Amino acid sequence: MTSDLTSAPIPHLVRRLAIPAGTGFFFNTMFNVVDTWYGGKLSTSALAAMSLSFPVFFLILAIGSGVSSGATTMIGNALGRKDQEEASRYLSQSLSFTLLHALLLTAAGLFLAPKIFFLMGARGEYLSLSLQYMNVIFAGSTFFLLNYVMNAILNAHGNTRAYRNFLIGGFFLNLALDPWFMYGGAGVPKLGLAGIALATVFVQCLGVFYLFSQLSQTGSMPSLSLADLRPRIHYFRELFRQGFPAAMNMMTVSLGIFIITWYVGRFGEQAVAAYGIGTRIEQIALLPVMGLNMSTLALTAQNFGAERIDRIRETLRVSLRYGMLLAITGTVAALLFGRELMGIFTKDSSVIDTGVGFLAIEAFVLPSYVLLYICVSAMQGIKRPLFGLYIGLFRQIAGPAALFHLLTVVMGLGLIGIWWGIFGITWSAALVVVVYVSRTLAILEKDMINT
Repeated sequence: MTSDLTSAPIPHLVRRLAIPAGTGFFFNTMFNVVDTWYGGKLSTSALAAMSLSFPVFFLILAIGSGVSSGATTMIGNALGRKDQEEASRYLSQSLSFTLLHALLLTAAGLFLAPKIFFLMGARGEYLSLSLQYMNVIFAGSTFFLLNYVMNAILNAHGNTRAYRNFLIGGFFLNLALDPWFMYGGAGVPKLGLAGIALATVFVQCLGVFYLFSQLSQTGSMPSLSLADLRPRIHYFRELFRQGFPAAMNMMTVSLGIFIITWYVGRFGEQAVAAYGIGTRIEQIALLPVMGLNMSTLALTAQNFGAERIDRIRETLRVSLRYGMLLAITGTVAALLFGRELMGIFTKDSSVIDTGVGFLAIEAFVLPSYVLLYICVSAMQGIKRPLFGLYIGLFRQIAGPAALFHLLTVVMGLGLIGIWWGIFGITWSAALVVVVYVSRTLAILEKDMINT
């Protein structure tokens, strides 16, 4: 069922895992693109509210990243050791671990969202629209997190097709639900921006049922019961130890977007809207890399359990080669078609001009993301998640705090100084990651030879 992840040719495995995952991420991002497009149909204020909500939405993504990374790592390691019983225990404990975090997130999100948006500068209608959107999302966060962890478990077993199928189906369903819930009709009241959020939650709810049915076919949970879901300290501790740094790493992304949005917000709502659209376009360019991210984590997790450092090295070489080719393609597309891409989401000429300026610089940052994402995934797979957190703290918090004021105010570069700051910080972090990963694998290889 999964043993070929430690024996089959690496290029074949990378393609087998990454292509379905990348396809799924494409439709997931297009899901978000559709939401952004419909938000723009409402008003520029609604579009800006969605952009402002993005770093807050990352609270859900951060916890989802943590529980999924911990589950993939621990289950993958167990499968690599051929310990099916241990893998089954981690499967059930991952589900209960996720449910606990989902309940805490919902309560904290609904309570803190008004304060966070106020701190980010939202007032009046701007604040009201942001809360309309995020309150619905937080209310449905349990569905988001369950889908994250079930995808992680399937990924650890070498199955990236099930989540792809869910994301494709979810995209087409959302395409129909967004205008229906937003404008109303057939018994549904006109919900505006909240309708876009409700459509998203509804799709996630349906995804829980589909992914659970796929999970039951893995053979790892033949007798799952409520007793199996009872929290066990040992398993929760290990899931926390592996997942917390990954969650905090993703949280630094949220904080980083918060910091960038705060600086960008000083240049007006239109600048915030342009940055929000620009990051959506950047996501599209990086979609195939997200597939490589998933395949790298699954392959390193199982091969680390099997003590095959040579296969981990090959996984990195193959994944980075594919990733760089894809990133360069995205760079060229962003440079050539930046104005047209911005025009898909808004007709506001000042928003388009600002977004084109962002993409002209950000296009050259894409290859550095390949180095960061793939190498950090490998470190998670070999149970060294703290390194990704340290890099995240530098890239998202320390670096921007040190550079943005210098570039925008002291050096007088204004808004473009933020874009150049992102460029310098991301590339310096990427180079550090490459050196560290190379040294870590060399040490592991030497230790295994000596033992």
